Order: sequence, then structure tokens, then C-alpha cells
Amino acid sequence: MRIAVPNKGRLHDPTVELLERAGLHLVDGADRKLYADTVDPDVTVLFARASDIPEYVADGAADIGITGYDQVQESPVDLVELLDLGYGTCRIVLAAPEDGPIETVEDFAGGSVATEFPQITRNYFEREGVDVDIVEVSGATELTPHVDIADGIVDITSTGTTLRMNRLAVVDEVLDSSVRLFARQSTADDPKVRQVATALESVLAAEDRRYLMMNVPEESIEKVKDVIPGMGGPTVMDIAGGDQVAVHAVVAEDRVFETISELKTVGASDILVTEIERLVE
Repeated sequence: MRIAVPNKGRLHDPTVELLERAGLHLVDGADRKLYADTVDPDVTVLFARASDIPEYVADGAADIGITGYDQVQESPVDLVELLDLGYGTCRIVLAAPEDGPIETVEDFAGGSVATEFPQITRNYFEREGVDVDIVEVSGATELTPHVDIADGIVDITSTGTTLRMNRLAVVDEVLDSSVRLFARQSTADDPKVRQVATALESVLAAEDRRYLMMNVPEESIEKVKDVIPGMGGPTVMDIAGGDQVAVHAVVAEDRVFETISELKTVGASDILVTEIERLVE
């Protein structure tokens, strides 16, 4: 099975790191290579431009691909989204000069919009029922309204700083994007594809969870269960030669500090907190 991933840019490193954490360790690294084997003899990683990955998957050069949702929406192919990987988040927005006459989407009727995302822009204005001319550019999109090339732009933004620096104001949100796992319709249910998707999902599920282990007096078990119900209830194990039991549970990371305080109040001791590498729910 072949997985297509971004070959460079801000999406490359976190994608390779995620594969590594999921157990798909790359053999001999990935620098300046077009592909890399993994420790799984049935899985190969292909390195491609993020914008080309949808075509790789659709044409069968890769069985699954990891790339931005915006890249798939901009391509002409139809893929199945298997998993939102949660990083590489950004927005594609419609913007116009902040001191200009355009304040709503309808104000663009009969006007023009410059963008590096013509397909996404076309789909957006069709949904809105507004007729505009789309000017496709390959860079410096923010400049176009100030040199009379277009009345506004559709462009990608993370914080909005670049838009403000160029005296542009957001008129509407066009698309929210993040890095996701995609497959063709014909491969989406393949057992190996599902195995890889589950492995990636297990890493994501573990990111905001922590594993707690502690000793608890037997008479305090019910009180401890009230504090940490866990995933279907905590695990309770007898300790040889004593009147205490060992309790293990998974809790949300943002509740660890509060939970430990509550556990000590109800009699828990020797509390150990560890990270979780993978969690299959």
C-alpha cells in the first residue's frame, strides 16, 4: 500500500512525525527522496507536492493520501475523507479593502475576485448565487485590489495578520481547512487502509489523555470511581498482602491537576501520571 504525503513545507514534518508515532517508521529517513519504505513491508510512503496528492490518490498512484482539505476541494477529483488529523489548520476567506465600498458578498456582483484557489472560489460564489469574474493569480494576491486588478480576494489565512497589514478586511469565511486522510472510494474500506487509519486515529486519541495509576483503600473504591469514571470505569486490581487495591484510569489531560487533588482527598496515594502513546477506543 502506498501513502502519499507532503514532500516539504509546513505540512511535511508533522505528517512524518505522525506516521512515526503511529508505528510506521520510515526506513533510512526521507530527506531528498521520492519515496521511503517503512518497517511494515506492505506500506510505502510517497513524497509529493501537497496540491498533487489528490490526483495521486484518484489516479491510483497512491492508495491513500495525507494533505490539506483545501487542496482536495481545489482539485477536480472526488475522494473519501477518512480522518481529520487536526493540524495544518487555516481558513480561506473572502476579503476586500477595509476602506472600500464592499461590505457583503452581494456587493461583489458584477465585480472581480483574485485568487490562487479558482475552483474553491467558483464553488463558493455559485453557492452564494453571486456572479463574479475570477482572476487567477500565482502570488501576491493581497496586492491585487490596490492596483485595480480585482475588487477583492479569496486567500488563505491563519491569523489574519497579513490581511490587516495590507489593509484588507474579511467579508466572509469561505472554507475551514486542516490536514486530513483521504482515500479513493474503491480503497476506503480496504483492510490495510482501515488499519492505517486506526493507527493514526489512536495517536490522535491519546494526545489529550493521561494514564493514572494509584493505590486506594478498599473502602474508598466507590468514592474514587465518582472522581474518575474513566473509559467505562477505572480498572481495579488486588494488591497481594494488603487492604489496598491498585486503580488505573484514563483521564483528560486538562483535568489531571484537579483530579489528583480530588483523589488525594478521598484517600488515594502513590499516584502516578504517564503519557499515552496510542489509544484505540
